[in-house]
Amino acid sequence: MSPPSSNQVTELLVRWSGGDAAAREALIAVVYPELRRLAGKCLAGHQPQTLQSTALVHEAYLRLAGQSSLRAENRAHFLAIAARLMRQIMVDHARARGSAKRGAGCLTLSFDETIALPRKPEIDLVALDDALNQLSAMDPRQSDIVDLRFFGGLSIEDTSQVLGISPATVKREWSIARMWLQRELRRSEAQ
Repeated sequence: MSPPSSNQVTELLVRWSGGDAAAREALIAVVYPELRRLAGKCLAGHQPQTLQSTALVHEAYLRLAGQSSLRAENRAHFLAIAARLMRQIMVDHARARGSAKRGAGCLTLSFDETIALPRKPEIDLVALDDALNQLSAMDPRQSDIVDLRFFGGLSIEDTSQVLGISPATVKREWSIARMWLQRELRRSEAQ
């Protein structure tokens, strides 16, 4: 089965944003394989592997389906929204598992070297979420770029399209955000 065209996804998104519930169902059916791929990417490298990609996709679907309309302009924007939902679900899951003691049973992520924070292959998801929340308070756009690139798996070009900024700006802000997150995660580890 070939991936859905951007025009097909955009048309369904426009209909859903107008309140068309049938368009919502059709959209989910069309993008389900991409959501599975995205969930697999988000979950890659988790230790322990207690949250499966199917469960993550279904939870994200339930949260998406609970919305009567959705403000997504295109396929990349929709995947960005789905990635943010998956991040929230993963963090909720990690917090529930590790609420007794930070790091005890928390999920960790293995970063893809091409988009990741170098020097440390695994990152505590809860610590990353805390750092991203701090980054969001200081620079929401950099936090959005991390969400889109890391959790959404979006390319530089797709990220620039979703955020309405140039690819060069995405590259620069991505680099700055990674360095800042690296520093904050090292601080978190030292505590």
